[in-house]
Amino acid sequence: MSEPIQHTGAVDLSIVVPVHNEEETIPSLAAEVSEALAAAPGTWECLWVNDGSTDATQRVLDELVAARPGHRYLELDGRFGQSAAMAAGFAASRGAIVGTLDGDGQNDPRDLPRLVERLRAGDVDMVNGVRAKRNDSLVRKISSRIANGFRNLITGERVTDVGCSIRVCRRQCLAAIPLFKGMHRFLPTLVRMQGFRITEIPVHHRPRVRGKTKYGIHNRLWVGLADTLAVCWMQRRLVWPRVRRTSGEGLEGRAEASGTPST
Repeated sequence: MSEPIQHTGAVDLSIVVPVHNEEETIPSLAAEVSEALAAAPGTWECLWVNDGSTDATQRVLDELVAARPGHRYLELDGRFGQSAAMAAGFAASRGAIVGTLDGDGQNDPRDLPRLVERLRAGDVDMVNGVRAKRNDSLVRKISSRIANGFRNLITGERVTDVGCSIRVCRRQCLAAIPLFKGMHRFLPTLVRMQGFRITEIPVHHRPRVRGKTKYGIHNRLWVGLADTLAVCWMQRRLVWPRVRRTSGEGLEGRAEASGTPST
């Protein structure tokens, strides 16, 4: 389903970063993003999505966009969760390529150029990161491994590390993604369900040195297992019609680009 990457927005690459109460990590992470993308070909933006933070996150973001070119933000009207924040960022992004990054600093922005380069090879539509060496607690590692294995077993997928948040994809991959709580944990599977091709490459994973983790065994493992059953249902019931050709001018691909799944 691959096709040449085309410039469809104001920039070539958009990086979406959902954040909730990450006042301590944003300045250093933003500096790393700017440094990592400075030498990358094309234009870029980093779109921070403030998901109802109650600390000084918004003040830090205001200062960031005033001081660093290429960075901008969305401030959501309340806390809606990582999936909703990510979806809002996708909708507001302007790049032909869209990437994601965790706001806690554990993803290494220096991996982004490698991911984009692999995507530009032209034979895949999404490049998903695989954490080569997890720097998390034993409980988080075990709960993630159980949930990831269960997802693959039930959905029939073979995504090595669906919990890794650093990835890039063609904009077309995100046009019809269904939004539900927990969607971000299934993004590679939801993209593949539409017929897009995915590959994985190893990426760095760093220990969290600032802020507090938002996830534990109760809101990661058990919720993830329940969401897997919902995605399994979607695999059987949702369809994404694609237009082969049309007699109308300027209509090619419109159903694929803007259509929504039907039941």
